[in-house]
Amino acid sequence: MNQDKNFSEEEWNNRVNLAACYHLADHFGWSDIIWNHITTKTSKNKNTFLINRFGLRYDEITASNLLEIDLNGKVVSGEGDINYTGFVIHGAIHNAKKNVHCVMHTHSRAGLAISCLKMGLEPIIQDAAMFHNRVSYHDWEGMSTNTEECERLSNSLGDNKVMILRNHGLLTCGETISEAFVLMYYLERACKNQLDTYSTGLELNKPSSNLLEYAAGQYEDPIFKTGKNEWPALLRLLDKKKSIYNQ
Repeated sequence: MNQDKNFSEEEWNNRVNLAACYHLADHFGWSDIIWNHITTKTSKNKNTFLINRFGLRYDEITASNLLEIDLNGKVVSGEGDINYTGFVIHGAIHNAKKNVHCVMHTHSRAGLAISCLKMGLEPIIQDAAMFHNRVSYHDWEGMSTNTEECERLSNSLGDNKVMILRNHGLLTCGETISEAFVLMYYLERACKNQLDTYSTGLELNKPSSNLLEYAAGQYEDPIFKTGKNEWPALLRLLDKKKSIYNQ
C-alpha cells in the first residue's frame, strides 16, 4: 500500500516494518492474546516511539493504527490507550540506549521456562553461540508498573542486546527492527533446544567456552549482520499469507 501522507517516509517505513514484526511474532507463536509489546523509535527527528494499541491482537496491528508515545508514556499521535507496562519496560531502554532502534518482549513457552531456571540460558548449539557471555538478566520485581524500575532495567541490560527477565520472559533489542526480531528468533530456538536437550537425560556434548567465544565473534562479523538478509524473506512470507500489516 502507498505511504500514508500523514507520516514522513522514514516514519511510514518504520511503521510498516514494526507492524510486520508483530505479524511475524504471531506467525511464530510468540503472541499472548493482547499482551506484550514490540516498539521502535518513530524517526530520527522525533524523541518518541511507536507501540501497539492496547486491546489489539498482534495480527490486527497495522502501520496506521500504531500509537506514537513520548518518553513519559503519553500518547501524542493515534487513537487508543497503551498498556502501561509496555512504557515502563520499553521506555526505559529507548530513553537510555540511543543506539537501540527496536525493543521486543515476549512471554513464549520456552522463554518463560528458561527464565525460571537459575542457570538461565546455556548456549550449546551453533545458532546459540551468538549469545555466549552476551545475555543480561533482570530479576523479577512484580508487574512492571513502577517507573522506578526503568533505570534498573536499562542498567541490567548494559551493553548487550539480549536480556532474560527472570520469571517473566525474553527481551531483545536492535539497531533495526529486523535485528531485534531475528535475535528473538534465535533466542527462542536456543531456549527450546536447551529444554529439549536436557529433557533427554543423556550426557551432553558441550562446546568449550573458547570455541563458543570464537563462534560468537564470527557472528559479529558485518557479513553476518543479524536480520539484514532474513528480513526480505520474512516479509515475503507475510505477503504470501496475505497478512494485512502495511496499511
